[in-house]
Amino acid sequence: MIEPSQLLVPGAAVLIALALALTVVWLYRRRGIADALDDRHDRLKLALWATGERYWDYDVESRQLRRLLDDAPGGDRQMREDTVAVEALVHPDDMAPARDMLQRYLDGASNRYEVQLRVLGDDGRWMWVRVRGRAVARDASGQVLRIAGTALDVSATREAERERRIAATVLRSMAEAVAVLDADFHYVSVNPAFLRMTGYAEREILGRTASLLGSAQNDSALYRQIRNHARQQIQWSGELWLRRKDGDETLTALELRTVRGPDDHSMLHVCVFNDITRQKRTEQELRYLANFDTLTDLPNRALLSERLSRAIVRAHRQDSRVGLLLLDLDRFKEVNDSFGHSAGDRILRAAALRLQRTVGNQHTVARLGGDEFTIVIEDLADPLDTERVAREIINAFQAPLLLDDRREVSISPSIGIAIYPDHAQVPTELLKRADTAMYQAKAAGRCTFIRYDDHMDVAARQRAVVSGALRRALDRGELRLVFQPRMALSPPRITGVEALLRWSSPEHGDIAPSDFIPIAEENGMILEIGEWVLREACMMLQRWRQHGLDDMAVSVNVSVLQLLRGDFTDVVARVLDDVGIPAHLLELELTESVLMANAEQSAAQLHAFRALGVSLAIDDFGTGYSSLAYLKRLPITTLKIDKAFVDGLPHDAEDSAITPTIVAMGHSLGLRVVAEGVETRAQMRFLAERGCDEIQGFWISPPLEAAQCLAFVRNWRPASMQLPHRAPLVTSP
Repeated sequence: MIEPSQLLVPGAAVLIALALALTVVWLYRRRGIADALDDRHDRLKLALWATGERYWDYDVESRQLRRLLDDAPGGDRQMREDTVAVEALVHPDDMAPARDMLQRYLDGASNRYEVQLRVLGDDGRWMWVRVRGRAVARDASGQVLRIAGTALDVSATREAERERRIAATVLRSMAEAVAVLDADFHYVSVNPAFLRMTGYAEREILGRTASLLGSAQNDSALYRQIRNHARQQIQWSGELWLRRKDGDETLTALELRTVRGPDDHSMLHVCVFNDITRQKRTEQELRYLANFDTLTDLPNRALLSERLSRAIVRAHRQDSRVGLLLLDLDRFKEVNDSFGHSAGDRILRAAALRLQRTVGNQHTVARLGGDEFTIVIEDLADPLDTERVAREIINAFQAPLLLDDRREVSISPSIGIAIYPDHAQVPTELLKRADTAMYQAKAAGRCTFIRYDDHMDVAARQRAVVSGALRRALDRGELRLVFQPRMALSPPRITGVEALLRWSSPEHGDIAPSDFIPIAEENGMILEIGEWVLREACMMLQRWRQHGLDDMAVSVNVSVLQLLRGDFTDVVARVLDDVGIPAHLLELELTESVLMANAEQSAAQLHAFRALGVSLAIDDFGTGYSSLAYLKRLPITTLKIDKAFVDGLPHDAEDSAITPTIVAMGHSLGLRVVAEGVETRAQMRFLAERGCDEIQGFWISPPLEAAQCLAFVRNWRPASMQLPHRAPLVTSP
C-alpha cells in the first residue's frame, strides 16, 4: 500500500518542474522582451542619429536634463548619455522664454512643448536648437513628472531663413525694379518697385510673358539677342524700353542674369531694371545746352566751332572753299533798351527764323551770342556766291520783324564775309576775319555786307586803339565843342548855332567824329559823352546870353541810345534847370533813320521833350525813308535837308527838283526847313528863292571855337549878305 505522501512526491515534482519551466519561460520571455526593447532603443537612437535629432528626458522636479549625445562625429554609431542642469546648458537670454513655454505646457495651455533657444554645444559655442517634447510620466493627480522629446540643431536653418528674410526685405525696399522669369520667360516673381514702374498689380503680372511690357521702340533683333544670352546663361546688360499699363513708355537700364532653379534642372532669369528716362532726358538737355542756343534753337558757338572745323577738313580734302558770314543786327541794343529784354528776345527769335528760312537748312546758321549770327556755306563754287547769300539776307530783312500781334520792328543786318582758304586756315582766324569785315560794314553805314581783305586788319587795329583811347578822353579833357552858325534867310539874321563834338588826342592827333562816335555808340560811352555835350552846349549858350545874345539858340545832336534811354527826358530837364536857359532855346537833332526805326517809342519821348518846351529837328532828312503818317504825328519843329541834296544846286536837275519839294512838304506840315552844307552864293540864292527858312554851311561860316563864334555873331551884319527876293511860301490848302 502506497502512502499518500508518496503519492504527493510525483505531483509536487511535476508542479515544481512546471513552475521551474514557467519560470524559465518567463525569464526567457522577459529576456526576449528586454532584448527587443534594447533593440528598439538602439533603432530609435539610430534613427535620431540619422536625422540629426537628439533625444532628451527632463525631470520636472529635479530640473535635470538627461540627453543622448553623439560620441562619434565621424559617423560611427557610438552614443552616450549624460545628465546636466538646464541652467548650465541654456543661454541666459533664452531661459525666461524657455520657462514661460514650459509653464504654459504644464498648465495645459498647449498640447506640446516646443521652443527654439540657444544651448551650449560640445565645442563650447552657442547653437540654436528646436526643442519638442511631451509628458511621459504623470503622478496620480495628473501632474507632469517627466517630459521627453528631441532637439534639432537649426543654426544653419535659422541663418538661411535670416538671409532669406533679409533678401526679401532688401528686394521689397529696392529702388530698382526686379523681376524673376522662368525658362519660358513668364513672370514668377516681381518686387514692389517693378509694380510701381509698370503700373500693374502683382496678380496682373505673375504668369504673364515678358511680351506684356514689350515696346515698339525696341528692335525685334534686340529681343532675340537678350533671349539667346539668357538661354546660354550669359549675362546681358543694355537699354530697353518698357510699355507701362497706361501706355506710356519708360527707358530702362536692364541687367539680366540666369540662375539655376530649386531643382537644379530649371533656369530662372533675374532681371534688374533702372528707370533712366529722366537721366536720358537730362543728358539730352545737357547736350542741347552744350551745343544749342536756348533762345533761338540754333547751334551755339561750341557747335559752330565743331561744324566749321569739320567743314574746313572736308574742304581741305576736296580742295574746295568754305564761306563764313558773320551778321550783326544794326542798333539792336537800342531796340532792346527801348522795348525791353523780352521784346528783344522775340526779335532775336524772329531774326533767327528769318535767317534760317532765307539760307535754307542745308547751311549752318548759328548764334554766337547777343545779336550776332553766323552762316557757314560749304562746297562754295565761287566766292561771289557768299555775296549773293548776303544780299538775299539783307533783302529778307527789308520787311519788318513781327514783335507781337500789333507791333512791327524794322531792323537791318551788317554782314562780314570771310572765305577759307583765301582769308584764313583755321576756324578761329576765319571768325576773326569775318568779324573784322562786319565792323567795316557797320562803319560803311550799316545794312550792307563787306568781304574781308588784308587792309582791314589795319583799320581793325586802329579801331581798337581809338576805342581804348576814347575811354580816357572825357576824363582827360580831350573832348571839346565847336559851333557852326545858322542863318535865317528872311529876314537875314543869325538865329543860332549847332554844337559839334571834336576830339584832339595827344597820342593820336585829331580824330574825326565819324571815326569815334560809332565806337562810342557801340560801347555805350555815347550816353556819358552825350550828356556832357548837352550840358557844355547849354552852359556856353548861357555865357553868350550874358554877352547880350538873348535870342540865340543852340542845336545838339542826340544819339538813338540817348533817345531810347528811359530817363533822358529827365536828363534834359535837369540840365536846363541847372544851367538856367529857357527850354525853347534848346533844339535836339535826331536823324531820320533813328526816328523811323522806332517810331512809336520815339513819339512818346518826343512828346515829352515838347512838353518841356524843347524844339525838335529831323537831321539829314531825305537820306532814309520816312512814313509821312508818322511824320505828321511826331511833334517835330524843324526839317534839316541833308547836304547830299544841296551839293548839286543849282545845276543838278534831280537836286533842283528834290530840294524844293522837301521845302514845300516841310511847310505843309508846319515845319521850319533848314538846308545844311551851303557852300556857295548860288546855292544860297536858289534856296532863298524856293522859300527855305534857314541855311547852314561854310558859305556862312565853318565850325568855330566858342570865343571865335561869339565874335562872329556879334560882328555879323546883314548888309554883307546880298539876298534875292524870296519866293512866296508854299502852304497846305
